[in-house]
Amino acid sequence: CPSPADLRPLNGSRLCAELFADNSPYYDQCCAGDVLPVEPGSDVPYMPYKWSATVSSLVVGTKCELVVWSRRGKKGSSRKFGA
Repeated sequence: CPSPADLRPLNGSRLCAELFADNSPYYDQCCAGDVLPVEPGSDVPYMPYKWSATVSSLVVGTKCELVVWSRRGKKGSSRKFGA
């Protein structure tokens, strides 16, 4: 997995998080598959259709916090992730 300080796309701007579709019990195979980048200041109450119930691993950048909810539309219980 990338380190929290290394979350930068090809254009060099900063990302707050990356969500990954594939995971593995073997650390060197985690954070694989499709990647959903999360820009700073993003407010997304609904996951993109393809990503519903798909995220299996994530990395949150330094000085960022990712809040996720158990139900769509920011409903249900929430959980916060940081670097």
